[in-house]
Amino acid sequence: MIMTRPSVRLDITGRLALVAVASLLLAACSGAGASGSPATGQPAAPEPDALRVVATTTVFADLIAQVGGTKVDVTSVVPKGGEVHTFDPTPSDVTRVADAQLVIMNGLGLDEWLAQIVADSGSTAPVVELGEDLDIDYIEGNDEHAEEPAASAEPAASAEPAASADPHGHAGINPHLWLDVANAELYVDKITDALVAADPDDAATYEANGTAYRARLAELDTWVQAQIDTIPAANRKLVSFHEAFPYYAAAYGLEIVGTIVEAPGQDPSAGEIAALVEAIKASGAKAVFTEVQFSPELAEAVASEAGVAVVSDLYNDSLGDPPVDSYEAMIRWDTEKTVEALR
Repeated sequence: MIMTRPSVRLDITGRLALVAVASLLLAACSGAGASGSPATGQPAAPEPDALRVVATTTVFADLIAQVGGTKVDVTSVVPKGGEVHTFDPTPSDVTRVADAQLVIMNGLGLDEWLAQIVADSGSTAPVVELGEDLDIDYIEGNDEHAEEPAASAEPAASAEPAASADPHGHAGINPHLWLDVANAELYVDKITDALVAADPDDAATYEANGTAYRARLAELDTWVQAQIDTIPAANRKLVSFHEAFPYYAAAYGLEIVGTIVEAPGQDPSAGEIAALVEAIKASGAKAVFTEVQFSPELAEAVASEAGVAVVSDLYNDSLGDPPVDSYEAMIRWDTEKTVEALR
């Protein structure tokens, strides 16, 4: 059951009332709630003895921060704007993991390079894989010979077909689950459980923050669907740079016409580009979408050849500068850009 956030009621007078009002205004400006978890954006600074958590990406770091509030000190191995698929760890990353009390990754091949960091660091911290063993319909990725996750089901209807092996880790199952907000809610459940297990003394805070955050995500999920529903049915077609959006498409009723590259770091052949351009023309797709961490040149060339618009500032594997500095903000940004281009 989804619980709504409780309202705060003040029944005080005189100077105490003025102090309370001032405190509430300050909290509103900072975005922090009573538990130290923000309504949106970034939490307040962690407490001195906060649980040290390392995540592989800024997206997961934000999910952790929203649940942990000031009780966690979370950092991301892949920096803001970095590319998780082709990330090359440094010695400082090994040191950071060695100092962590909890390590959180996606799994499903997206960030398997973390295993080597953990081994090199000698860390004994628990490692949580957010994308593994969820009760969802997993969507096939690029490596049809890879091992399937234990809880995988039949691929969703709008999934992209499996293609050749991806050396960057899309192993059998597409790992970009979190772009379906309902899946991000499941990530929050896993994060809450992991924080409680690592720091049981603060379990009540993590559980309260997790419940409140899950409620916000449920509202966000509804909002995304309402926005996509404003796109004419014939226009609900996506052409993306790489296989980042099949869960988003399946959840909200979009059709993926094709992708420009099989995986980041792999350039398509001239024949593959020509086939994609013909598919775009035949489908009536209105735009080609790519993400900020990739050069827009290839997407612009495809869009120009197909005679459609190009949207080059989406986010998925990494957060950005304000206003795209939280998971919720990222989903809203991507949805607004998609609707603007297709409607």
